[in-house]
Amino acid sequence: MSWSTMLLTMGGGMLRTCAIFFLTLLFSMPLGMIVMLLRRSRIPVVQWIMKIYIAVMRGTPLMLQLLAWYFGPYYLFGWSIRGYRFTAIIIGFSMNYAAYFAEIYRAGIEAIPDGQYEAADVLGYSKAQTFFKIILPQVIKTILPAVTNEVITLVKDTSLAFALAYNEMFALAKQIAASQTSFTPYIVAGVFYFIANYVVAFVMERIEKAFDYYR
Repeated sequence: MSWSTMLLTMGGGMLRTCAIFFLTLLFSMPLGMIVMLLRRSRIPVVQWIMKIYIAVMRGTPLMLQLLAWYFGPYYLFGWSIRGYRFTAIIIGFSMNYAAYFAEIYRAGIEAIPDGQYEAADVLGYSKAQTFFKIILPQVIKTILPAVTNEVITLVKDTSLAFALAYNEMFALAKQIAASQTSFTPYIVAGVFYFIANYVVAFVMERIEKAFDYYR
């Protein structure tokens, strides 16, 4: 296989990797906010359900969760899983990362002093205004480093989709390496991942600077 063919093939796999990455962020970040709010609920049952959910998502391997989401409907209910592979991947990644984002959000909100809420109440702000105008900007600034780490980890974790025989970039690199008896595809894959993570780190750094309002 020529270099151009290999790069073209792996480039197509990179597009699938990017699809997993962006869709996971699209669903997991808002879902993590919902989980965090339920985790902080005053209803004990809801609190414990969210605690168990977070514990399971963070305490079991992501690859195992992907396999469970893909094969579970067939083994439990006898449903056909034809054409379900990509959907199972997005569900698995989103549910897993939502748990991590929920804990990041919770840590950010709990780091805000109670005086901020009291001051907003004295100034006549409603609860919604207090959250969106005062609390949320501070939370975003506080959690950005942790969110950046999770996003970078997600770029690398997309390679776990190969467990469901989905032809993202890492799976294609393995196939090409096996057929060509060469380590080169792995090096190319490593370069792709490095560039992707560099772009993510650069973008997140720019966002952090935008929130650095003390400068």
